[in-house]
Amino acid sequence: MCIRDSFGAVSPSSWLAMPAQRYMHDFGLTREHLGAIALNARRHAGLNPDAVYREPLTMEEYLGSRMISEPFCLYDCDVPCDGATAVIVSRRDAASGLARTPLTVESVGTGMLERATWDQRRDLTTMAAHDAAATMWERTTLTARDIDHAQLYDGFSFLTVQWLDALGFFPHGQAGDFIGDGERFGLDGSLPLNTSGGQLSGGRLHGVGFLHEACVQLWGEGGDRQARNAPELAVVAVGGGPVAGSLLLSNR
Repeated sequence: MCIRDSFGAVSPSSWLAMPAQRYMHDFGLTREHLGAIALNARRHAGLNPDAVYREPLTMEEYLGSRMISEPFCLYDCDVPCDGATAVIVSRRDAASGLARTPLTVESVGTGMLERATWDQRRDLTTMAAHDAAATMWERTTLTARDIDHAQLYDGFSFLTVQWLDALGFFPHGQAGDFIGDGERFGLDGSLPLNTSGGQLSGGRLHGVGFLHEACVQLWGEGGDRQARNAPELAVVAVGGGPVAGSLLLSNR
């Protein structure tokens, strides 16, 4: 059973709005916290010549934009675009002599521990992102403290919040305190986030754009949008509603 059948909701914005409101009710997450995710994406998109939306966005404009499905306004929703990404996966011993140093997949998160629904989890403040993240950490000795760069799915701003929570950057439910004004997610911050503009401003490629951007950053080829902390370990996470997947990439 899914929310669409149970309650007559007709779009993902409505399906996700309900668990978002539950998280906000239980833990004090605010629209300003969601706005910090959207504004961070827009700032980075302004440095990406391929981004769909590059003009500056203010918190006042964010809060004043039309509501789509409470608490999501226009700028909480991603923007579709056309594009393609090619990924080559190889054994390391077969990847010598390349122009770029091959990146290493340190771990992957593939778990689906509960049913693939939007509304039937035992804890409605979690999503499939928590399952994928849990299995990813089980397969490595690395921890969230080792990550210095993040490309986290933002089909809606709240999905990025869910990934931050699921990956263990803070105790469950404390997303608002961690997000704050979003400064830690900037190019000069401790955790550069969605440096291409993500899907909220860069453009939606159904998640594969995040993998491409992580590679760009780990190779130091981001140009104006290159993270200043010279990232060595990136987390890439896609999906997060009823299904999700994640991986750790390193240039070491």
